[in-house]
Amino acid sequence: MVTSTIEFNVSAVEHVTVTFDALTVDLSDGCPITVPLAWYPRLMHATESELQNWRLIGKGYGIHWEDLDEDISVEGLLLGKPSGESQKSFKRWLEGRVSASA
Repeated sequence: MVTSTIEFNVSAVEHVTVTFDALTVDLSDGCPITVPLAWYPRLMHATESELQNWRLIGKGYGIHWEDLDEDISVEGLLLGKPSGESQKSFKRWLEGRVSASA
């Protein structure tokens, strides 16, 4: 049996832009990655100020939104992986936001 692995070089994040329907990450190699915001429900339910409050983690290979407890890796974006959060976990998080703002 022959197995093969795919290896690729991952560039670091230079800039992050979030619009009402998309997340765009500009990489240090000049390549932008744009994915649907629907892939990340916590970002979909965030305020503008929460979306702008991001920081780089993992030497620039990931993005963290402190207010949303959301982490997204460059590798995950390149592989087309949406959020792996369960519906139950997301619902609990969303209910916590509603009760905190009431």
